[in-house]
Amino acid sequence: MNEYIAGQENFNLPHDMVILPSGGKYYKSKKKSVKVGYLTASDENLLSNVGKLSGEQIMIRLIRSKLYEPDLNPNDMLEGDVEAILLFLRNTSFGPDYNFNLVDPETGSKFERTIRLDELDIRKGTIEPDENGFYSTTLPKSNAAGKLKPLTYGESADIEKMASEYPQNMVAPKVTWKLMKQIVELNGNSDKGEISKFIEQMPIMDSKYISNFIKDNEPRIELGREILAPSGKKVNVRITFGVEFFRPFF
Repeated sequence: MNEYIAGQENFNLPHDMVILPSGGKYYKSKKKSVKVGYLTASDENLLSNVGKLSGEQIMIRLIRSKLYEPDLNPNDMLEGDVEAILLFLRNTSFGPDYNFNLVDPETGSKFERTIRLDELDIRKGTIEPDENGFYSTTLPKSNAAGKLKPLTYGESADIEKMASEYPQNMVAPKVTWKLMKQIVELNGNSDKGEISKFIEQMPIMDSKYISNFIKDNEPRIELGREILAPSGKKVNVRITFGVEFFRPFF
């Protein structure tokens, strides 16, 4: 059975409510929180499937089977909301402690630090989206009026997949692909063909502005931390949602 359908059929099973960093403002349902089931013994089969599934495949299968919301598809959710669900699944199954094995940049010695996943902050932007989940802004170089949106989990995954399949002797146009998804409208025109033409000639100042604008305003969980090494030097770390997010326990 398709994992997405299975998850929707299980919405009466034991679950908890997970607050979405987005507050539901980017979805038609406007749900601020969602029902998410707990990991079970059967999920251990998936988590221990070392070498057969990628971290991306494991993450999306877990989310599809544990999101008990019939009107929400994980691929259509913002990345920050999906991350919140993954954090919930790990916290309620294995506890909130997350260990980093690091190297002191001053001495070269290895050391370990632990942070608590249930103490991570939610980053909120200063600009609110409209009723459709779009931001309005003016690009600094071209002075074009634009409507922008953050990437969904599915869109980001599609871009990474296309990049991985791109010819190795060529540079994958990931920036262009992202802009095509992020730009909804330019100067009142939502035609994708016209937006594509604009992007091909877009000043780099406008491109960087869009990237920074969405980064600053998209609701996300603060996954980065600054850790003090034994020598007193600072080390920047970041929680990632690959294979090892769950698999250290196996």
